[in-house]
Amino acid sequence: MELGLKGKNVIVTGGSRGIGRSIALAFAEHGANVALCARSPEALSQTASELEKTGVKVHAAACDIADAPALEGFLDAAHGALGGADILINNASGFGISDDEKGWQAGFDVDMMATARASWKVIPWMEAAGGGAIVHIASVSGIGASAGTAPYGAVKAAMISYGASQGVSLASKNIRVNVVAPGPIEFENGTWDMIKKHNEKMYERVRMGIPFKRLGTPEEVANVVIFLASDAASWITGRTIEVDGGHNLS
Repeated sequence: MELGLKGKNVIVTGGSRGIGRSIALAFAEHGANVALCARSPEALSQTASELEKTGVKVHAAACDIADAPALEGFLDAAHGALGGADILINNASGFGISDDEKGWQAGFDVDMMATARASWKVIPWMEAAGGGAIVHIASVSGIGASAGTAPYGAVKAAMISYGASQGVSLASKNIRVNVVAPGPIEFENGTWDMIKKHNEKMYERVRMGIPFKRLGTPEEVANVVIFLASDAASWITGRTIEVDGGHNLS
């Protein structure tokens, strides 16, 4: 199936590791130009080098997207470097899990407000170009109760609601907006890798609650993201796709 991504210009926030890295690589492997940001310059540089090997245009910049002017500066630079913005992937997360001021603020600043601000900035560019696609990376924690991580779940739920509203309101501009909600995803030095190393009982309890008896991979999330952003998904908007191996059902 032809996804029609070759030559597209893609912006990915939080693109240096884990799910974001796999998303950026998947787009590059399909011939799309990629701009990515993250807070860690070292991991960002390594991922940018991987992307450059595919032969596409790459723009990478360290950026704390919770800082509104810094985010705007990154987006302007990305637009200039790539020559446009056809696809926006809002992937970065503040991982605000503690039910206190700090936890809530991290979630709102990074997950919610950076998602909204990036959308506000990129939508006019997409409209001028005749259309585009936006994908927000939420979580199954935003669907139903999120015991122990209430702020994280609530903010992800807000992202899901926002994506649905955008899907409806932006259809007239030929801009599609969808949300991907991953379940437990495991990668080296990621959250679930750390849990596996330091809290094996919790890891096994979650693993055994997934019908496939394993956690997911970043590549499995990336496959869904690039489909939703591609021409192959031209009749899909305002939807949330769970990528969790049936975990939320069980």
